[in-house]
Amino acid sequence: MKVCNPKILGLSMAGLIALPFGCTDKSPATSGIPEKPNILIILPDDIGWADVGYHGSDVKTPNIDKLARTGIMLNQHYVMPTCTPSRVSLMTGLYPSRYDVLGPAYGEVIDLGDPTLPSLLSEHGYFTAINGKWHMGSPPYTPLKYGFQSSYGYFDGQIDPYTHEYKTETELTERRSWHRNDEYLDESGTHVTDLITAEAVRIIEEDRDEPFFLYVAHHVPHFPLDEPDEWMSIYDDYLMHPSRKLFAASVTHMDDGIGKIIEALERTGQRDNTLIIFISDNGGQFSWHNETEYHGAYADKPHSVLGNNFPLRGWKGDLYEGGIRVPALINWPGQLEPGVIDFPIHVSDWLPTLSALTGIEQPLRPDLDGQNIWPMITGERQMAGPRQMYWKTRHAYAVRDGNWKLLVNRANDNIELYDLENDFRETSNLKDSNPEKREQMMDMLKEFQKGDR
Repeated sequence: MKVCNPKILGLSMAGLIALPFGCTDKSPATSGIPEKPNILIILPDDIGWADVGYHGSDVKTPNIDKLARTGIMLNQHYVMPTCTPSRVSLMTGLYPSRYDVLGPAYGEVIDLGDPTLPSLLSEHGYFTAINGKWHMGSPPYTPLKYGFQSSYGYFDGQIDPYTHEYKTETELTERRSWHRNDEYLDESGTHVTDLITAEAVRIIEEDRDEPFFLYVAHHVPHFPLDEPDEWMSIYDDYLMHPSRKLFAASVTHMDDGIGKIIEALERTGQRDNTLIIFISDNGGQFSWHNETEYHGAYADKPHSVLGNNFPLRGWKGDLYEGGIRVPALINWPGQLEPGVIDFPIHVSDWLPTLSALTGIEQPLRPDLDGQNIWPMITGERQMAGPRQMYWKTRHAYAVRDGNWKLLVNRANDNIELYDLENDFRETSNLKDSNPEKREQMMDMLKEFQKGDR
C-alpha cells in the first residue's frame, strides 16, 4: 500500500490538506486476520469535509483524529448527497436508485426479503445491532425486519435532541420516534448523543459468544441542534457564528462519545479484534430555519451557518464533490497499517467488502453495484482500471469514470464535465472542449440508468 507524503497529496485530487505521514511502500500481511472480527460502523449525520479536526477544521475531534492518525484515511470516499440514499446503499450494496430512492424516504424503502449487510452477517453467526437513526422505512418497515437483532434509537430522519420527537406528523410518520426493538419508549430529557453512546457501550460490554456488528448512526450534527454548556463553552473564545458554534459543540460532544466507545472496546479486550469504519452520510448542510416544526421550538434559535465542505464545491443535496465526498476512515490495530488511500470508494462497496472479509460463502446477488475493495485496502492488488460510479437524485444525475465526472440537470438537461484530477473544485466545465468524452460518459450514464426502477 503506498502512503504518500503531504507534498504529493497537495498536488493530487485528494490532496486538500497536509497529512502527517511520510512516503513509504508497505505491504501489510494478509494472513492472521481473524475469521470473524467485530465490526463497528460509525455514521454521523451531515458532517462535511472540513468538519473534522484531521482535515484542518476548527472543530475539535481528538478521538476521530486519533482513529484517522492510527488508521487509513479514505480520501475519495463517496456517498449519496442525502441521508436515506446513503444508508440504503450501505445496507444493500446497491445504488439507491435501484429502489427508486432518490432522497429522504419513508414507508417501505428496501424490499422486504432482500439481503442486507445485517441479514448476511446475522446468518453468518454475528450479533447485529443498530443504535441511533434508521430512516430506511417507517413502521412496520423497521430494522428488525432487515436483519438487525437489536434496534434502539429513532425511526425518522431527524429528531429533537432532548424530546426525541420527529419534526411533524404525516401520513407515514408520527411525532414519536424513539424506540427499543419496535416498542416506543420515552427517554426525554437526556441528550440523544448520550443515549446513543451509552447504548453502544452497553452492547460492547455484553457477554456473548458471537462477534458483533454494531451500526452507530448518530443524530448530530443534523439540525435541530441543542447542546449543553459543557460543550458550548469549549468554543467561547472562537470567532464563530452562533450556529456554527452550536454545530461544532455537537460534533465535539459526539467525538467524546466515540472516545467512550473506544474505551469500552479496550476495557473489554476487544479493541484489536474490532474493525472500525467511520463515514459521514453526506456533505455538510449550509443552513436551516423553520418556524413551525418541532412545535416551533427552534423558530428563533440559530441554524443559519452549519457545516463546512471547504475546499469542495457544493452542499448536502448537491452532486458536486461537497455533497458526496466525505470524511471517512478505516481502523483496525495490528491488521491495517496507518496511511492514506487515494482511489475512489463508494459506500455500496462495504457490503461486498465486509462479506468477503468475514468469510460469507453464499453467493451475493449478481447485480451488486459495490465492489470488494479489501484487496486494495490491504495492498494485495491495485484497482483494476478506472473506477466508474453513478448517482441519481430527484434533480440530477452524475457519473464518474476515472478522474472524469459528468453531471446532468434533470430539469433542463444542462451538462457539466469536470476533470477532477486537475480541478477538484469543479470550476471549469469542459463539456464543449471534450465532446468525445462527454458523449462517452453520456452513453455510460444511459447504461447505469437501465438498472433503475
